[in-house]
Amino acid sequence: MPMLCPYCSSERVICPHVGRKVGATIGTTAGVISGARHAVTGAQHGARIGAIFGPVGVPAGGIIGAVMGALVGGATGCAAGVALGDVIDENILETYRCLDCGQGFND
Repeated sequence: MPMLCPYCSSERVICPHVGRKVGATIGTTAGVISGARHAVTGAQHGARIGAIFGPVGVPAGGIIGAVMGALVGGATGCAAGVALGDVIDENILETYRCLDCGQGFND
């Protein structure tokens, strides 16, 4: 059964997920910054592993390790931000918005 607007009884209701979007953006940004800090360690480990493949492997392994550190940090931050944003959406912000009358409301 579709969600009905309690103000105008319209079926044109959306869930804007404002908290989720903001949380994901902030979490990803913080995660990439944190991942950049860990990128140095990732670069060192990548260079060690890359040394197995000779002189070309050291810089390639370092670059790959640094990129992986930033990506893992960004993904982790994004997941945490989305989870926090969902909690904010459901408990603080208006969960639904009517496209006909523009009113926001919760369940």
